[in-house]
Amino acid sequence: IPRGLVIGGGVAGMTAALDLAEQGFETYLLEKSSSLGGNMRRLKFLTNGDDPQGWLDTLVEKVTTHPKIRVYTEAEISDFQGSVGNFKTEFTANGKLHAVEHGVVIVATGAQEYKPQEYLYGQDPRVMTQLELEEKLANGDFKADLVVMLQCVGSREEPRAYCSRVCCSQAVKNALKIKEKNQQANVFILNRDIRTYSFNEAYYRKTRQAGVKFVRFEDNHKPEVIPSDGHLVVSVDDSLLDMKLHIDCDAVILSAGTVPRDDTSNLAQKLKIPLTQDGFLLEAHLKLRPVDFASDGIYLCGLAHGPKLLTESIAQASAAAARATTVLSKRQIELEPRISQVVDENCDGCAYCIEPCPYDAITLIEYMKDGAVKKTVESDPTKCRGCGVCQATCPKKGIFVRNFRLEQILAMVEAALV
Repeated sequence: IPRGLVIGGGVAGMTAALDLAEQGFETYLLEKSSSLGGNMRRLKFLTNGDDPQGWLDTLVEKVTTHPKIRVYTEAEISDFQGSVGNFKTEFTANGKLHAVEHGVVIVATGAQEYKPQEYLYGQDPRVMTQLELEEKLANGDFKADLVVMLQCVGSREEPRAYCSRVCCSQAVKNALKIKEKNQQANVFILNRDIRTYSFNEAYYRKTRQAGVKFVRFEDNHKPEVIPSDGHLVVSVDDSLLDMKLHIDCDAVILSAGTVPRDDTSNLAQKLKIPLTQDGFLLEAHLKLRPVDFASDGIYLCGLAHGPKLLTESIAQASAAAARATTVLSKRQIELEPRISQVVDENCDGCAYCIEPCPYDAITLIEYMKDGAVKKTVESDPTKCRGCGVCQATCPKKGIFVRNFRLEQILAMVEAALV
């Protein structure tokens, strides 16, 4: 079916949908919220000073006016079935039930900002996250003469040991914006180390030249935010000066990490796709298949895959669309020769092989034979990857991988030992 389905209407999802549509394929774009844009809606300026909202509005207009793209907002998937080239998805959008048949799926559901449970966040309005600060700076609602930023809040420590990648660049960007609006303002960035990925290292140097002070602390000596006589005092052990600093500040900005969306695991169960131990989507192979899932015809991109920069999300979205078109451009799909085959004479329908199958390729069926109900299993050749798990779990030689019967494997072992 030469039609694509993109789940998620953020920058990555819109980029992937637009790439598919530009190549002539009809595309359905599902967005859970009431509008397109995702996390990009909260970004008011970029590190290089560009206006992201103008660029985003242009992208949204291209997507919503493209004749090959059908956009559904407030959409939620209720049922998903099928295999590469022949999927069927049922979803509700604006209170109505829809069903669409398509050949590929691109998952771009994004991620969300970690909501801190520490440093008085939620208890004092002067404690906020970087995204909240950015919105206040854009609206002109932020006024402070001494600002302290705390890095690695909610990441690079258990249970989220990964680096969220964008936090340091965001802190540098907002610190420069504060100095731009008020040159007399003092800004402290408390960090374990600064990781301004990609070409953002130049902005880190620019921040230092602007007078922003970087204070390094050790992992086991995290800063403390203490309310004192109507003020906020941040206490930190400066590892370079080897002394404790007490900073009386007007605002505390938390560089909160990036975490998976709350509904990611639910969607993963419906699509039968794997997750990492951190809850992000897991690709088939880090190097060889970076935008594929183990199941053919389903691809991923953007923050749903893990924390990344905006440019990386866009590049990955185009890569996912390119991989998807390799399926959509074909009228037929060649199957692998080494797939599982059921031996009905031996199979008694015990179903031991169904649950272990990592590709959900095996189903239990019932049929009538000689007036009695019989059970057996059926293997979907478009889903099967020939991994052999079913053959290893079957106690009665009721299923095998072609060209890899137990007798053949035994003959190979004996030949190798001669």
